[in-house]
Amino acid sequence: MPATPYYLIDKSKLLRNMEKIAYVREHSGAKALLALKCFATWSVFDFMSDYMDGTTSSSLHEVKLGRQKFGKETHAYSVAYSDSEIAEVIENADKIIFNSISQLTRFSAQASGIVRGLRLNPQVSTSSFDLADPARPFSRLGEWDVTKVEAVMDQISGFMIHNNCENADFDLFDRMLGNIEEKFGSLLSRVEWVSLGGGIHFTGDDYPLDKFCARLKAFSEKFGVQVYLEPGEASITKSTTLEVTVLDTLFNGKNLAIVDSSIEAHMLDLLIYRESAKVLPNKGDHHYMICGKSCLAGDVFGEFDFENEIKVGDRISIQDAAGYTMVKKNWFNGVGMPSIVIRELDGTERVIREFTFDDYVSSLS
Repeated sequence: MPATPYYLIDKSKLLRNMEKIAYVREHSGAKALLALKCFATWSVFDFMSDYMDGTTSSSLHEVKLGRQKFGKETHAYSVAYSDSEIAEVIENADKIIFNSISQLTRFSAQASGIVRGLRLNPQVSTSSFDLADPARPFSRLGEWDVTKVEAVMDQISGFMIHNNCENADFDLFDRMLGNIEEKFGSLLSRVEWVSLGGGIHFTGDDYPLDKFCARLKAFSEKFGVQVYLEPGEASITKSTTLEVTVLDTLFNGKNLAIVDSSIEAHMLDLLIYRESAKVLPNKGDHHYMICGKSCLAGDVFGEFDFENEIKVGDRISIQDAAGYTMVKKNWFNGVGMPSIVIRELDGTERVIREFTFDDYVSSLS
């Protein structure tokens, strides 16, 4: 195995999510597209593609990655396309979803030969973070005025509606979907497909999959549409750890352990949303603050309990480290970037990528 730090993707854990996604596809009729903004480690795409229908993207590079590495159905979405990239986006996509009526109109001629959709914003969401709330005040994400959308219905055949964020509550999802039906029902009955986006944690423990499937199927039948889901976190939750090693221990009112990784460089979302990392089983009489090695004073993974006193050289596994990590990792402080390792279904492990000084240099100029 490589030196730490490294991301360890466990296919047996990934399989649990894939099987739940396959179950939903079979029993609801919905199609499932991997949201590349969350997870784009293409070395497991051949494995995931047996259980999913394709990918959805947020940029030209993601569209091309989905087309080239995942295959199957490729959806393109962007908050705004530029003149210099629109032709290449269309070339690599099966469907293109515009964020606004103005973008749809601007590129109508160039996109006339591809299936087109429009993002709708129901102006309500499940997000508890303003930073991630697509329905926040003055949101730029999607159209909300039914009258304005009606004027361009002849240019589109579907909608994308993404207003679930870390939603593990089926009843809340049901209410959100009811709100969409009430607000946009007159439009939904006139299109062929509707993507309900991501942020629905239906692969989580004890989620009522049969109720979820029935609700999706009822929505599909009510409006006569093909439903799409865009699972990101739901695809890869609990499948991956960030493996780190303790480099030093200190005491400054609390026991501190410094590891060979950085929350800012390797698990940035935790820092952005002021959330703690996860360590299991998080039990014992020895309490430690686990700290990163960058110069950022707040480079802290969190505080956890351990059964034994932590010593230099000890290994720690940071849990649930797949979503919004490898796609956001960076070279802050020049801290060594974690390698990527896959644990196969038979338990064997293989290194699929190691990063070196040359990668650091090539990221700069």
